[in-house]
Amino acid sequence: MQDPKYPIGKFETAPFSPEQKAKWISDLRHLPKDVEMAVQNLDKAQLDTPYREGGWMIQQLVHHIADSHMNAFARFKLGLTEEVPTIKAYNENAWVSMADALDTPINYSMTLLHALHERWANLLDSLTEEQWQRKIFHPGRNAEVSLWDLFAVYAWHGKHHVAHITTLRDQKGW
Repeated sequence: MQDPKYPIGKFETAPFSPEQKAKWISDLRHLPKDVEMAVQNLDKAQLDTPYREGGWMIQQLVHHIADSHMNAFARFKLGLTEEVPTIKAYNENAWVSMADALDTPINYSMTLLHALHERWANLLDSLTEEQWQRKIFHPGRNAEVSLWDLFAVYAWHGKHHVAHITTLRDQKGW
């Protein structure tokens, strides 16, 4: 039985390789379209449905992806321009409980994701192998994390949430 919290499995990293880099950048570049296809033709009641018991509503998931990936883009820029900067952690549950995540139509976050991911993919595509090894300090992990390992998390993250939506759609026959 598939774990509804982790429909594609828990996060696993992969060592750096040009092939893995190209795959993840492609995944990142296409994520906004994947999210768009996952929510296509869903009505307000469906968007207000939690993807699992105790989970966020689909509407919140879409806004969360935008929030998370905006933070990620900033984290990468900091990691590329400062020496081991401490990134800012944030309370994801509090963010998705705010009015903008509950009341704003998802098309605004979709538009944001399209623009953000194009810029982010272009930035990542330009990095040298040496730049991928630059580090940030993640206070939630209390550890230094390479940009490569940070990227691995976000390459997984988008697919993880798209699978939440598509799994719910399949279960409900939407």
